[in-house]
Amino acid sequence: MSSIVTQIFLGSLVIPITILVQVWFIRTAIVRLKVMDHTKKNSPAITSDPINTFKVVFVLSASTLWLLAALSIAIWVWAGFFQLLGCFESLEESLYFSMVSFTTLGFGDVTLPSEWRILSGMIAANGLVLFGLNTAFLIEVLHRTLVREHI
Repeated sequence: MSSIVTQIFLGSLVIPITILVQVWFIRTAIVRLKVMDHTKKNSPAITSDPINTFKVVFVLSASTLWLLAALSIAIWVWAGFFQLLGCFESLEESLYFSMVSFTTLGFGDVTLPSEWRILSGMIAANGLVLFGLNTAFLIEVLHRTLVREHI
């Protein structure tokens, strides 16, 4: 039986790992976008050009998929953590629970053992924060892309 303090302590170790992964992915995207921005400054913008539209679609799609990859890693980190604690019999159950909880969907068909249930709130809070961070970043990417392409 785990105590509430143990659960909060252990969950508080996992959350920073997922945040660091997400921030590293965002930082990598920022570096790449700056490179693209730097090369764009010397070329004129043509607002009705379909290539500009394609660029916007490409940048937003690539950014979204990149951030989704980071979120997937966070879900895998939590699933591995649950496996380490012996919360689930299979990796599939751990992944399923992690994904459903991380997205705050929470079906309830697979749940943590009662001695670890505080962690379900922690993973949901972690997912909420990371989705918010990603949303803010994607809004900034959209804004800068639209400004850069003069759309």
